[in-house]
Amino acid sequence: MANYIAFDLEGPLSPQDNAYELMKLFPNGDRIFEVISRYDDLLALEEREGYEPGDTLSLIVPFLVLHKITEADIVELAAEARLTGGAEKLISGLQYGGWKVFCISTSYAPYARHITHKLGIYSHNVASTLLPIDGFHQALGKGDSQLIEQAEQDILTMRPYEDDNRIKQYLDDFFWQKLPATDAGRAMRQVEPVGGRRKVAALERFAAKYEESLSRWVVIGDSITDFRMLQAVEEAGGLAIAFNANEYALPSATMGLASTFISDLSDVLAAWKEGSRQKAERIVREREKAGGEGDRGHFHWLSGRKDLDAVVIIHKRIRRLVREEAGELG
Repeated sequence: MANYIAFDLEGPLSPQDNAYELMKLFPNGDRIFEVISRYDDLLALEEREGYEPGDTLSLIVPFLVLHKITEADIVELAAEARLTGGAEKLISGLQYGGWKVFCISTSYAPYARHITHKLGIYSHNVASTLLPIDGFHQALGKGDSQLIEQAEQDILTMRPYEDDNRIKQYLDDFFWQKLPATDAGRAMRQVEPVGGRRKVAALERFAAKYEESLSRWVVIGDSITDFRMLQAVEEAGGLAIAFNANEYALPSATMGLASTFISDLSDVLAAWKEGSRQKAERIVREREKAGGEGDRGHFHWLSGRKDLDAVVIIHKRIRRLVREEAGELG
């Protein structure tokens, strides 16, 4: 019987946040991205209708177009991106062992294709965010440019968390009142990031293709874009793994691993393959009792667990170590 595993890309397979790195290609783009990323968190947490975690990748499109970011830029960053420790070893071992390996990523498709190809994951097993950015450049008029440039200046006066109310009020007006009537707004609406419920939908499409219920799946994620996918698999009785995760993902997972090497999951996945969830739980609880060593092997069984404070602390520490600046994003 085949086993099925779906990875989020940014975090579990590569520490880089591609959208964040793209925004760094122009002056102050990192600061603008941090504010918009926080806005994304705020909308996701309030569960605004029609909005999904990760829609940041739609919201930043006008800024990418303004600064003439191209698909070639995305591919170049992908070529430079590091892989998470042990990712190649884990993926190759799983495939050798007969697993079917998938990637469901909010990342832009050119980036996801490059990284997954490097890891040997088949392209037809990858779901990611389509971005026809090169076709958007001709659509940006002078009025659009002025509107976006002014927004950039205003955003640079805001700070995540301390200015949350102002961020929400200002960006609500910019993205949903001013921008929709512009060519930039129309371009933004063409991009549907694969996050939140769209990740679940992608997983369900893959599961339906192989006629396997989610109880037969392992999924690995780390952020707010993944929590619904983790939750769906956990509720189905599968294995939902939070890897170097933040406080948005951990409560939805079956188990957690905080480590600089994702290959530390090998024994747990072997146990899942041999005896499914019960055997995997036994391994995780044994490892949790033994404790991690340094920056590796911090396991926690999370299903049914209420107090996650200590788990969040260790995950945040390792997340920051592995993902650096990107580790602070939702």
